[in-house]
Amino acid sequence: MNTAHIPTAQPAPAIELTGIGKTFNARSTNPVHAVKDTSLTVHPGEIIALLGTNGAGKTTLIDLILGLTTPSSGSVSVMGQAPKQAVYGQNISALMQTGGLLNELTVKDTVEMIAATFPKRLPLKDVIAQADLDTVYKRRVGKCSGGEQQRIRFALAILGNPDILILDEPTAGMDAGARRRFWKSMEHQAQQGRTIIFATHYLEEADQFARRIVLMNRGEVVADGTTEELRNMNASCVVSSEFPNEFPNLTELPEVKSTEATGSRLHITTEDSDALARYLLTETDARNLTITSHSLEDTFLTLTQSNQEA
Repeated sequence: MNTAHIPTAQPAPAIELTGIGKTFNARSTNPVHAVKDTSLTVHPGEIIALLGTNGAGKTTLIDLILGLTTPSSGSVSVMGQAPKQAVYGQNISALMQTGGLLNELTVKDTVEMIAATFPKRLPLKDVIAQADLDTVYKRRVGKCSGGEQQRIRFALAILGNPDILILDEPTAGMDAGARRRFWKSMEHQAQQGRTIIFATHYLEEADQFARRIVLMNRGEVVADGTTEELRNMNASCVVSSEFPNEFPNLTELPEVKSTEATGSRLHITTEDSDALARYLLTETDARNLTITSHSLEDTFLTLTQSNQEA
């Protein structure tokens, strides 16, 4: 039998949002449209960073996926089920920013108490190792730092061995070393095939760890793609050069978008860095020329600010 033309079955989405909207105080004179007509498909094994300014709708979107709130319109499916069913079935778990911990208990008592509620769970020694809790395991929760408490919440999130992990500002309160260890543990989670969605204010975390970035602003998804694809949405570069004498007049060049001077160095934003560099090196006394592409942060600021001005 020739099977060359038989299509390969695609796995069902891990998360499917279709036309989701969420409005608070809908009957008031000032309703809040936290999420607006948003559709998003997340495939099994994806690692997605959810970015946005404060009030962009990230936390509301996470709450909808977890079944903590219901949509005003549209539908949410998690592993082919309603969100609450997926939570009860241990298909999805979350690490939230705050709450969920009792200060009087030790870390050990906390982990063992929550572990006892799961019909099936990971071995405690594996959870403790993955969450880097060895050094604080016998300490009272209230004596743990903010970053250490985040690691406790992470341990609780992976106890049930979920298919999907939702992380809301997971490294808040952690120092640089703790963040590095946390993301090393997250890489281990990804290697096990978990789907991971994390909201963060640290753009370098999104740049280094995420394979896909979803950028929200004012309740809408304004960009969705790889880090490289998002960078390419802002096609301009910065050409920087020193001028030993006076700065040349570049306002009439079509490739020049803007200029900014710092001492004897001129920083020129352009969408054609090759043409501009050629002109500067052949027609002016430019020296020590550099070309820098825009960062993820530049794209983030451009997309969110343009959306606010629209």
